[in-house]
Amino acid sequence: MHRRSLLAALALGPLAALPLPARAVPPTPADQPDLDKLANYLNGIHSLRARFEQLAPDGTISHGTVWWERPGRMRLQYDPPTPLLLIAGHGEVVFHDFQLKQTSKIGLGRTPLSIILADKVTFSGPVTVTDIQRLPNEIQVSVVRTASPGEGLLALVFSENPLNMWQWTVVDAQHKITRVTLFDMQMGGQFDQNLFSFNEPAGGVSPR
Repeated sequence: MHRRSLLAALALGPLAALPLPARAVPPTPADQPDLDKLANYLNGIHSLRARFEQLAPDGTISHGTVWWERPGRMRLQYDPPTPLLLIAGHGEVVFHDFQLKQTSKIGLGRTPLSIILADKVTFSGPVTVTDIQRLPNEIQVSVVRTASPGEGLLALVFSENPLNMWQWTVVDAQHKITRVTLFDMQMGGQFDQNLFSFNEPAGGVSPR
């Protein structure tokens, strides 16, 4: 997988336990109350910490901890032996591979990650909803950036009663899918802002 594609996918990696629908079901006016409810929920999240499980396009499963702080900040720190670190902050997303001692960067606004890290999360205007699916106690919404839909699709999975976003999936421009599932979520709290800055480690050693 090309490093830029991998970065775009990881910059928002995950999907649901369900496959993405073969046929998209665009929203209708009747769906607007649910979309407003989901946007209000996301806008109510200032910060959270959670454990995650990621399924990469090649089938590799990895685990780690995610710190999420709106607007514009996220850190995915992978458990050993996975030698990866992803940080969103200062308007860009940084992906570092400690084993290869390589770092890639991409503007946050060029990734689907920007949709849920926005100062104001919305499902209209700069964001287009391409699909909405409902299952018992679950809603899945697929979205793209209106200005550049070909750069990646993000599928968000919410449970209802109580409302909770527990998965997201990124489908990149090459149609490769990265799935991430959140668990043990802790809402709120203040984080050390150094979590969202990247300093090239000496010798490629992962900070633990």
